[in-house]
Amino acid sequence: MNNLRRRNYYVYIMASITKVLYVGYTDCLIKRGRQHKTGTYDNAFSKKYKTNKLVYFESYYTKEESLKRESQIKKYRKEKKIKLIEKDNPDWIDLYLQVKKNFYIMQGFTRVEN
Repeated sequence: MNNLRRRNYYVYIMASITKVLYVGYTDCLIKRGRQHKTGTYDNAFSKKYKTNKLVYFESYYTKEESLKRESQIKKYRKEKKIKLIEKDNPDWIDLYLQVKKNFYIMQGFTRVEN
């Protein structure tokens, strides 16, 4: 029996140009990232502050794990969230295209559209 499992749940941080931060949870990081980028994510805070740049994410095996972590990060002060982001992404690079590209490569696709 194969014991390999996919990590299908994500906690993520989106940022605006002015570094307003939005912490969220999703079971499809590509879809949620696209929703933030196109303004179609139905969240008033995200729409108001245009948090459309994926700057951080973590993956989990279970919904419960990811929701617990989301709640934990949401309680952090902004300074602690910034340290979390800058530990792995010091230049605040938008990770969305990289995540999207890696997903399609793993699925066997070779071409990725922006």
